[in-house]
Amino acid sequence: MKSLTQSSWWIAIIVAIAALAVASCAPGPDFVRPPAPAVDAYLPGTSPSATAAADGHAQRFVSDTAVPADWWKLFGVPALDGVVDEALARNQTLASASASLRQSENALRSGYGVFFPTISADLGASRQRYTPERLGVNGPASIFNLFTLSGSVGYMVDVFGGARRETEALRAEVDVQRNTALAAYLALTANVVNTSIARAAYRSQLAATRAVVDAATLQVHLTEAQAEAGTAPYSAVLSLRAQLASLEESLAPLEFRAQQADHLLAVLTGHAPSEWTPPDVALEDFALPQDLPLSLPSTLVRQRPDVLEAEARLHVASAQIGVATAGLLPTLTLSASGGRVGTEWSDLQNNSGLFWNGGADLSVPLFSGGSSWFGRKAAIDAYQASLATYRQVVLNALQQVADSLRALEHDAESLRAAADGLAAARAAFGLTQANYQAGLADYLAVLIATSQYQSAQLSYTGAVAQRLQDSVALFVALGGGWWNAATPLPATAPQAAIAQP
Repeated sequence: MKSLTQSSWWIAIIVAIAALAVASCAPGPDFVRPPAPAVDAYLPGTSPSATAAADGHAQRFVSDTAVPADWWKLFGVPALDGVVDEALARNQTLASASASLRQSENALRSGYGVFFPTISADLGASRQRYTPERLGVNGPASIFNLFTLSGSVGYMVDVFGGARRETEALRAEVDVQRNTALAAYLALTANVVNTSIARAAYRSQLAATRAVVDAATLQVHLTEAQAEAGTAPYSAVLSLRAQLASLEESLAPLEFRAQQADHLLAVLTGHAPSEWTPPDVALEDFALPQDLPLSLPSTLVRQRPDVLEAEARLHVASAQIGVATAGLLPTLTLSASGGRVGTEWSDLQNNSGLFWNGGADLSVPLFSGGSSWFGRKAAIDAYQASLATYRQVVLNALQQVADSLRALEHDAESLRAAADGLAAARAAFGLTQANYQAGLADYLAVLIATSQYQSAQLSYTGAVAQRLQDSVALFVALGGGWWNAATPLPATAPQAAIAQP
């Protein structure tokens, strides 16, 4: 060792410090994914295997089956597929999530810079007036030019792993933003499908109500003729006119809701309402998905974007404990600089103006008024809060699946009752009309039959739409199937953000 030169000593010291930095352990806990829920079912007792048959269709729940990535295509409406594609390409909320993801990725790349030395070069020129008396020396002042060419190198040795925890937090933040983008993607597709179903339902209810209005108008005309002939009281005319006015009044709210759905679809697809009109899709065009996938709870928590986002935030909080712990420990910085100075440009080529320095700085925190200590305790508390939030998100996810399963069971029962009620009301309406025209029924029976038929028609349409929308809710509750995409999503600006790395 005594034979080593002075420069070799410096090299040995630097290598030893670098090796220490690599081998040292990062402070704080290493992140471990929370365990999957211990439950293996969403509902108490035996989980349902199928719904009741309604309108000629029953839905089956197929356990531990993959959710299709493009689940909306199971509804069998090509025009809807086109609207979803346009929304994915143009939606601004998804574009914002994409930009936030890219921002976090670039912040991570920036954070990796801490593991590399900082190198800088400087070229300066100045004109100075030097007075020896400032140093207590008598002599004349002088004016001269000073040229400097210098460079410096600095490196913070991550002995205790604080920088590694910081970059770990940045990596977890990328996961947060990626799953936020996935959640935006899932919410967007669900909103487009649900709004399209609602729009079709409103238009179906409008058509049914207009048909009832037309029938009621004919009844009014017939009753007016009967009143003029003296075979019906004029009060019957007034009653039927009042009912007709009520039916016509119900058209405006339905038209407004249908127009609201038009406007919402336009905005979801990145258009102003005035420049885009959704394609016409009737409620009858939607096919009810027959086989519905049902993932296990242990699988669900590894697939739902909101659960994965909460897990990533928990990872960030875990890494921040390490960052706060590193604040209690010493820091070591290596630095070196050197260059040449001269009063002429040509002097920069000579060794006479050569200067250099090098050294190491070890900073040991001794007292900070408790800020570092309590900062670490605050980081631990933040982790506990994130853990509780994660557990609550998991519980909410399990609840949403359970709610969707129960909703689909009751939807089938409601639709079956609504279909039976509609068939009976339609038959009663037609029979009452015929009897009224034949003089075998009075106007009161017509009023009752008309009101019952309209109510039954609206209930049936609403039950059909609700069953479709609750099927959408189950796909969404299970995570949307984004992980089953056969190929990465199209590389448009919004969708590039949610493609898997």
